[in-house]
Amino acid sequence: MAKILPRFLYIFTILSFFLYFLLTYHTIGCNLNVSSYIFNISLQRRFVDSMKAFIQINSLDNVAVALQPLAKGTVAELDDVIVTLREDIMQGHKFALKNLKAGDSIIKYGNPIGHATADIPAGSWIHTHNLKTGLGELLTYTYNKNVAELPKREPKFFQGYRRKDGRAGVRNEIWIIPTVGCVNNVATAIERASQKYMIDQIDGICAFPHPYGCSQMGDDQDNTRQILADLVNHPNAGGVLVLGLGCENSNIDELKKFIGDYDSDRVRFLVAQECEDEINDGIEVVKELIAYASTFKREPISACELVIGMKCGGSDGLSGITANPTVGAFSDKLISMGGSTILTEVPEMFGAEVSLMNRCETEELFNQTVSLVNDFKNYFKSHNQTIYENPSPGNKKGGISSLEDKSLGCTQKSGSAPVMGVLSYGEPVKEKGLNLLSAPGNDLVASTALAASGAHIVLFTTGRGTPFASPVPTVKISTNNLLAKKKHNWIDFNCGVMVEDTPLDELSDKLLDFVIEVASGRKSKSEEAGFHDMAIFKQGVTL
Repeated sequence: MAKILPRFLYIFTILSFFLYFLLTYHTIGCNLNVSSYIFNISLQRRFVDSMKAFIQINSLDNVAVALQPLAKGTVAELDDVIVTLREDIMQGHKFALKNLKAGDSIIKYGNPIGHATADIPAGSWIHTHNLKTGLGELLTYTYNKNVAELPKREPKFFQGYRRKDGRAGVRNEIWIIPTVGCVNNVATAIERASQKYMIDQIDGICAFPHPYGCSQMGDDQDNTRQILADLVNHPNAGGVLVLGLGCENSNIDELKKFIGDYDSDRVRFLVAQECEDEINDGIEVVKELIAYASTFKREPISACELVIGMKCGGSDGLSGITANPTVGAFSDKLISMGGSTILTEVPEMFGAEVSLMNRCETEELFNQTVSLVNDFKNYFKSHNQTIYENPSPGNKKGGISSLEDKSLGCTQKSGSAPVMGVLSYGEPVKEKGLNLLSAPGNDLVASTALAASGAHIVLFTTGRGTPFASPVPTVKISTNNLLAKKKHNWIDFNCGVMVEDTPLDELSDKLLDFVIEVASGRKSKSEEAGFHDMAIFKQGVTL
């Protein structure tokens, strides 16, 4: 008995200590400090093992973000700060780390995302009910160059298609491009009927209906023609049928002025009003284009020739913590190999534009970026709209409270590379490296703009999920594990694992490898579903 009792006490002590540890850990969050990409501060994370409760993104922040739903009464401990949550906090939403007075700046990513509209006690939920944007209208900017030189990397190779003009494509598709919305149904009928003529050497037959091409004026009309011409010239298309009606403003003769020189074997034209049976005639043209495009074979091509579009600002509160930083690190790695990336959605740069301006390689690029931002602000003002009517209802539900909050997360997709090019809407990429493109935040319009400017693939980060696609392979990147699990038929790549145990560098390497696979022929989820969308930016009058 004397021997049994000490052994029992020993086991009891061990079990008691273990139980105490579990109970203590349940009430304590984890100390996760992130320094932001913003203003060229490198992103670093300190994650502890097991469940991650919340994150302080930057040591300057006076808020933390819940990485999972947190119950009222949960005790959150960060270094020497201990707060008790005063209410339930949803995943992606913010809570105060200190007592804040009305008018105090709310700091996230190391930068203000707005100001408090009332006194906010520590541990309180911070969102649209007690935070207001601090954005004004037009601003004056000063160029303070802060450019980081990226280390050179040996390029990877993908299996792509070398076109006759020397450019590389990642798909060998047949595209049917209507000049005007009046022939949309004809275009889709030709697409459907032509599927039976598909062969292994062709990756797809796609029609791109749109509502424009007639009854437009000025810039709108030119924009339509430019976007259509850009798609005609895109190297992902092995063959193109341009389908016109015959009486539209953007008729084929006008469109040819925007297309420029073209390979008559690759690009064919058909005017519906001049045909007795336009669908049958269109099918015959597609069959000829298939025969031509089938002569192209995949071959090894350096990743330095890839152009990747980066899309979506911040769907939820985790966007700027997981997916967008991963895309930013990917962008840096691709650029280090000699490749190019394009960042767009100008309204989702408002509030974070200074970091991009100071990363411009030259003062001329800085001035172009200032114009890029202010031109969009003037666009809002010309329509008597506030320039910060953002984020969307879905963004707010996911934890984003202001445009600054969204923008500071959005711009993390740009990584730390210097800005080498600033593009107007519809302008093709000319410079290697990071490019900024003028386009709105609308998903369909902005993604089409990325494709039109030469993006082979579009990376689309999302915390809410979407099935849409663009004219080029559109890779959906989840910000959180729940979305990736729930919508596995939409999501191609999950960055939610970053809040568990996957380091940023490792995850961005995996994303780079995945993009190489897609460039080499692996279909995205939207491609598997047969989705190919396009939309053109409309700004002016319709006749």
